[in-house]
Amino acid sequence: MKTSSVVLLAVLCASNLLHAEDHPLKKEDREELAENLKEGIDSYSKALKGDEKNVQLYSRRGDLRFFSGDFADAVADYEKMVELNPKLNASHWRRGIAYFYAKQFKKAAHQFEIYHTFDDVDRENGIWRYLSQTQAYGIPKAREGLLKYKKDDREPFPSVYQLFAGKITAKEILDKIDAAKISDDEREKRLFYAHLYIGLNYFVEKKPKEAEKHLRLSTANEWGPASGFGPQYMWHVGRVHYDQLVSERKTKEKKK
Repeated sequence: MKTSSVVLLAVLCASNLLHAEDHPLKKEDREELAENLKEGIDSYSKALKGDEKNVQLYSRRGDLRFFSGDFADAVADYEKMVELNPKLNASHWRRGIAYFYAKQFKKAAHQFEIYHTFDDVDRENGIWRYLSQTQAYGIPKAREGLLKYKKDDREPFPSVYQLFAGKITAKEILDKIDAAKISDDEREKRLFYAHLYIGLNYFVEKKPKEAEKHLRLSTANEWGPASGFGPQYMWHVGRVHYDQLVSERKTKEKKK
């Protein structure tokens, strides 16, 4: 999971976040970097006109499109990558996440199923398959279909998996992180993923207030955006989803 300088520049921004109140990111940062996000997409689009088979250009533009909330076009870029290089088909987890947010839930679930043939240790993939299946088939069936893992994975993913299985509560996950004898950096890392996936679990359980609370905390986390491509991408996922929830809540409040 690697990123470009433009993606790094976009870490603290999103053009559709400018209206948000009490957002964990400063308004001036969002305003300044939102323009860079737009310029990045335009730059890659221009480059692709002269290099239509460049997989990396589609990859980078797809990321920026996803970060801007343009899920359908992100899917298009990710699918183009696989068309040009079929070897990416099984491993393209970003396409699965884009499918999820584009509401193509069965395709999302399938992407994470075939990813399991590529990496059968990464429970984060199983987490996304579960989230996708809840939307495609309902929570009971998604729980029945949780992927099985024989090898241990890094925390908090095993704990999150137990949350999905109904064997542990969100509070117990956070208490476990708080009590762990780990470095401050490792604690911040675990809290980032815990709040992200606790928030997403509340979302699929149709509890938007609780989901917004935890996704705000994952967005406010300083470890995610400062880390490598994978954590940074997932930080964007939480940020984009948080913004959606805030927007939906404000729309409902205006109608009252």
